[in-house]
Amino acid sequence: MTKKKVLYHHDNAPSHTSLKAMVKLDQLRFKLVAHPPYSPDLAPSDYYLFPNLKRWLQGKRFRSNEEVIAEIEFSGATIAGAAIWEYERIRSQTYRLIHRYRQFRIKRTGWKSEMESWWQNLTEGQKMFVPICFINAVIFLVWRVPTLQKTMVRYFCANPASSASCWSMVFSTFSHYSIIHLAANMYVLHSFSTIAVTALGKEQFLALYLSSGVISSFVSHMYKSMFGMPGLSLGAKSGAIMGILGFVCIQYPDIRLSIVFLPILTFTAGMAIKGIMALDVVGCILGWKYFDHAAHLGGALFGIFWQVWGNTNIWQKREPLLSLWHEFREPPRS
Repeated sequence: MTKKKVLYHHDNAPSHTSLKAMVKLDQLRFKLVAHPPYSPDLAPSDYYLFPNLKRWLQGKRFRSNEEVIAEIEFSGATIAGAAIWEYERIRSQTYRLIHRYRQFRIKRTGWKSEMESWWQNLTEGQKMFVPICFINAVIFLVWRVPTLQKTMVRYFCANPASSASCWSMVFSTFSHYSIIHLAANMYVLHSFSTIAVTALGKEQFLALYLSSGVISSFVSHMYKSMFGMPGLSLGAKSGAIMGILGFVCIQYPDIRLSIVFLPILTFTAGMAIKGIMALDVVGCILGWKYFDHAAHLGGALFGIFWQVWGNTNIWQKREPLLSLWHEFREPPRS
């Protein structure tokens, strides 16, 4: 395939002139894919593969093994970290209760008082949603900085052929390029965050969210490599939300849901997750390229797995880990 100088192109992207210097083929050393899969975050002309793609597709299996190991390590560390976070929170609350500790706050006035009152009135789920939404919004704005385009493509787009593919699986969980996709994902996350945190607790919720994002990226990588059509994708953040959606819809299959702008059309959560997953399966089979259907399926399946098996057999059996942490935190006195 002959080398060409290619520009980023997207309806919401900056002008071609401002990005031209950053995305020339000679500078990024990428190759254009004739018909790559893509998501609504990036237009087809935004998709490039790194120079090691050909070798990776011809049997460079150790990269896949590295991704499996990295995925397991990250998910395990996330779940362990969530358990320790929960331990520290409960320990702190218990300590204050036992010692009758009272926190005296300086009385605030003006906007600070209003902000504090607003924050205290949020549910636990909304308190988890706000920082996640903030991080996504910041990364969306960083995408608009021309001098950072190369870094964003390398670390915030999931690409199985990238030398930084393991890190990109994590960072792409918070990465949006389109304002419409950002708004849609945050709307769904906000709608399900309260009920999910009520069922899981905020620590386990965050662990499920992050793990679903990484696993959805890995499933997307595997799907693309199997069918020989890898390319850049930002499907991990949708996969993370699909993990939360999958858990909630299986945990509470009879709750009624509706579509925004069509409130009169209602259906059960069980029907919703089945319909969404069926659509994604069809998209994978037919090779639809507008959404990363494989990433959506990976996230949803992990959320279902966590509700059916993971919560009971992993999270509920975290006592040995917490015992080790307790001994490390407060070693026996001599």
